[in-house]
Amino acid sequence: MFPTLIGTVVIAGIVGYAAERTGFTHNGILSSIVICVGGAFLFYFLTIMFGIGFRAPGLNAILASVGALIIVPTHWRK
Repeated sequence: MFPTLIGTVVIAGIVGYAAERTGFTHNGILSSIVICVGGAFLFYFLTIMFGIGFRAPGLNAILASVGALIIVPTHWRK
């Protein structure tokens, strides 16, 4: 369980950094990483508590990170 949590954080950080460097988002590197890690944590704990998610924890981390990057910045943008 603990290595999965650390892997989730690492994958979310990589996704946040890559999204910012490729121009997918324009939030800043640190904010994109924080958004991705937050979304991945949320989905990780939902997976543990309710069993929601896919089989592979890495796929859960990637999809949760991308989903958080899409939902969070566009929610506050006017």
